[in-house]
Amino acid sequence: MPVSSTSLQLSGLASGFDWKNFVNQIMAVENAPINRLTAEKSRALNKASSLSSLGANMTSLQASAKALAADGLFGGRLASSSTTSSTWSSAAGTDTATGAYQIAVSQLATASRRTGTTDISSGLNATNDVSGVTLATMRTAVAVTAGKFTVNGQQITVATTDSLQTVFANIATATTGHGDITASYDFNLDKVTLAGTGEIVLGAANDTSNFLQVMKLANSGVAGAITSSSVLGTFKTTAALSSAGLRAPVTAVDGSGNGTFNINNVAIAYNMTTDTLKTLMTRINDSAAGVTASYDSVTDKMVLTNDSTGDLGVTVTDSVGGLAEALGLVAGSTLTHGQNALFTINGGASLTSASNTLDASAHGVTGLSVTVDSKTTQTISVTSNTASMRSAISRFIQDYNSVQSFVDQQTAITKDPTTKKVVTSVLTDNREIQDWANTLRRTAFAEISGLTGTIKRLENLGIDFKSGTSNLTIADGAKLDAALANKPADVKEFFNAASTGFSAKFGTFLDNVLGTTGSLATQQSTLTKGNTSIDDQIVAIQRRLDQQRELLTNSFIAMESAQSRLQQQGAQITRMFSSSSS
Repeated sequence: MPVSSTSLQLSGLASGFDWKNFVNQIMAVENAPINRLTAEKSRALNKASSLSSLGANMTSLQASAKALAADGLFGGRLASSSTTSSTWSSAAGTDTATGAYQIAVSQLATASRRTGTTDISSGLNATNDVSGVTLATMRTAVAVTAGKFTVNGQQITVATTDSLQTVFANIATATTGHGDITASYDFNLDKVTLAGTGEIVLGAANDTSNFLQVMKLANSGVAGAITSSSVLGTFKTTAALSSAGLRAPVTAVDGSGNGTFNINNVAIAYNMTTDTLKTLMTRINDSAAGVTASYDSVTDKMVLTNDSTGDLGVTVTDSVGGLAEALGLVAGSTLTHGQNALFTINGGASLTSASNTLDASAHGVTGLSVTVDSKTTQTISVTSNTASMRSAISRFIQDYNSVQSFVDQQTAITKDPTTKKVVTSVLTDNREIQDWANTLRRTAFAEISGLTGTIKRLENLGIDFKSGTSNLTIADGAKLDAALANKPADVKEFFNAASTGFSAKFGTFLDNVLGTTGSLATQQSTLTKGNTSIDDQIVAIQRRLDQQRELLTNSFIAMESAQSRLQQQGAQITRMFSSSSS
């Protein structure tokens, strides 16, 4: 039976020779250049990864070096009061002169206010007949609550749906034979009067209605009538201005009810039919007039208070018949002048401030601001913000040491304790990186020239190299703290001197290394190009090896085919001779 071409691809089927294994052995030998190139690429990738990590460490060092030159770092100040649990607040700006400032406050600043006239609202009713006035709708300072109240020991029950006249009748009924009290309303006075025989005693401990308080009725202790202590009608702040109960008519408006008045020369617009007193006060408070408007329902008057303290005016102007006039803020209103704060510093001359925040404009100490709220004497200490300074320096040391430790690790040469062979690291052969580390050490150790202060090198701050290493350490913490606290200007000059300072020197070197065209980028680019070239070489060699494998495979298949044909011919001859012999 003839052997198929597919069967001939089985190694040694006809020849008995395992030619496929032979081809694999030959190709394994021929694959050696690819193996060398792959190993070379792997080493290059390891170097690239190491350079990337080194770049990240050096970038952190670059940031911490630049942070040492941050505005205000070595001029930062802290301000605090020596008084325990002080309610004063204080702050000091950059480069504020350190020291103790004894501040004695003899007068606090207050705001000026304009107080309007009282009784700007109309009474509860236009007549003495209050049968149409219900407790729920009365324009009183406080709403009447349902419940019971007591007159001469007799309880009277009220509901908010009762009219005021009904309550008067209930009082008369309840006190018949107990003083015979009669209640009445006088619209001219806008007051309620209780009259009877003998002394009238109001209230009891178990009263549940506030009717007597709302009517402003209180015991007098003597026989005779009791009358409301002041007018009862107040402004209904949530009703339209036209129906809120203003006593004086507002006529200086147009046909739609629009008008304006001025506060501190700022126009305040209103509409009598759509605005309420509540919305009007909000508009005033949100305006540029710089005042806060409020309504005192007890005395039925408006008050305008300056938002700023100090002896400043509050002016209101309006047309005749305008709303501000009806609110009592023009004629008859009074101005209560605000006060300026009075204080001394370190026993000096008396100083004034329109605000209770005493700043440089009032006391002359640049950057110092103290907000006071009591007439006391306190000492404010201004010190250097050494915590922020020390933190920035410590961060620099940490990042510096990270770079040096990484370079030492990646360039180290050691000996295997077992084989005694020398073991190199990823970047052992990279002399440029070792030069970077050396430059960083020299820069850190060098003296900064041209400085006027006493701090000229890290050693003056108590910072030195850790014995036997390239790493920095704070060898003398007390020395560092003393320099930061007592010589912040010298420390600032050491780190911040333009182009020559410690920070600038580190920044210049690291910028050259880490820049887009810097040394690190150049090395990384070289490795990338080298790996690209290796990839191209591997592809070319692999193409040649694939062709060589195909040629060998086809040759051995041809050999197997020829061998198979010879075997078939031999078998046929053998059968022919066997047949002839028979």
